[in-house]
Amino acid sequence: MANIKSAKKRILVSNANAERNKAIKSGVKTAIKKVNAAIEAGDKAAANAALVECTAAIDKATTKGVFHKNTASRKVSRLSKAVNQMA
Repeated sequence: MANIKSAKKRILVSNANAERNKAIKSGVKTAIKKVNAAIEAGDKAAANAALVECTAAIDKATTKGVFHKNTASRKVSRLSKAVNQMA
């Protein structure tokens, strides 16, 4: 355990940031699963709607610094490609 006051604060802050990042990543994963489920079901309209929500979640995670810009771009690109290849 840290003895210095600033080190104690850093532990608290880093734990809070880790929890926030974990929650944001979990939300993105859930959104991706919804898109994939709609693709598996063959429902183009639901897949498009889920893709819009998922893209928004990924973009928000990127602005928060959870994902790197290129990682977010890759995820959105792969999902968009999968939805567009449905029909």
